[in-house]
Amino acid sequence: MSERLKVGILGGTGMVGQRFISLLENHPWFEVTTIAASPRSAGRTYEEAVRGRWKLDKPMPEGVKDIVVMDVNQVEEVASKVDFVFSAVDMTKDEIKRIEEEYAKTETPVVSNNSAHRWTPDVPMVVPEINPEHMEVIKYQKERLGTKRGFVAVKPNCSIQSYAPVLTAWKEFEPYEVVATTYQAISGAGKTFKEWPEMIENIIPYIGGEEEKSEKEPLRIWGHVDDEKKQIVPAESPKITCQCIRVPVLNGHTAAVFVKFKKNPTKEMLIEALRNFKGVPQELQLPSAPKNFIQYLEEDNRPQVKMDVNYENGMGVSVGRLREDSIYDWKFIGLSHNTVRGAAGGAVLCAELLKAQGYITKK
Repeated sequence: MSERLKVGILGGTGMVGQRFISLLENHPWFEVTTIAASPRSAGRTYEEAVRGRWKLDKPMPEGVKDIVVMDVNQVEEVASKVDFVFSAVDMTKDEIKRIEEEYAKTETPVVSNNSAHRWTPDVPMVVPEINPEHMEVIKYQKERLGTKRGFVAVKPNCSIQSYAPVLTAWKEFEPYEVVATTYQAISGAGKTFKEWPEMIENIIPYIGGEEEKSEKEPLRIWGHVDDEKKQIVPAESPKITCQCIRVPVLNGHTAAVFVKFKKNPTKEMLIEALRNFKGVPQELQLPSAPKNFIQYLEEDNRPQVKMDVNYENGMGVSVGRLREDSIYDWKFIGLSHNTVRGAAGGAVLCAELLKAQGYITKK
């Protein structure tokens, strides 16, 4: 127990914070010792602070029930108790940027689920199977912040997880134009059906800011570290256009995707590339890494949310209905778990990678 790193959860009472706490129960490397939230939750035990608001099917872990919630704004005090923190705070983007850098400046690494720092040039935004080398930009961020140990790293938007890994697996075939429509679960908005009854039997064809993220964030993931500019430079292709739709599903973002390639792969070549795709997390056998990152399903009616969203404990991506298109070259359906791989689980895997790379250590 004492060998595990002490972890703090910033914003621990919200849905993503709850998912962090659930995923970290019995984690072999990390132990949740500190939970911080808004001043209205501070001073109460976690069980009291979340009473009536626990949003997951899995019960609240016993080990966190009696932890007294701290005020997230008391940065020095919270940081003094942990080796690093996960951030899922519910604030404005400017407030999130400020508070995450404040924590970093206490020499406390911050692994964030938030979008505020995704376009900060020296902050790595990482899907560990795709761009683990982007963590190298942390050295330049530390120069800017004046830290030796503290930094901010982020994971990308939940909606891109159902198609960006697929396009990465097909990189050798040079995809250059992509049309994607994502059908996004209500938990992506931090809601349940009880809290959002108007979503029952309903579709909303707008999610604020989501389409821009879905079009631009994959390009940053596919970019490179520019040592002269001391920042991440995004890739220029493939060009992506996206529509994002909220649908009456609790967990699981589905994407319908059309792709044009410069090369001419066969269906067999594309499926083989998916099934063989792996990255550093699989090679290092990180605790949260899916053994098989992407599964291809042959049935015409798969992937389905109810059957496939929990593939590899929610950390894998499911793909199906790969077929030739009359306008584009190929089209497919992708599915990923938006609050596990797309949010808290993706951030936990980033932290595991950062520990393996030596960026996160005991204080």
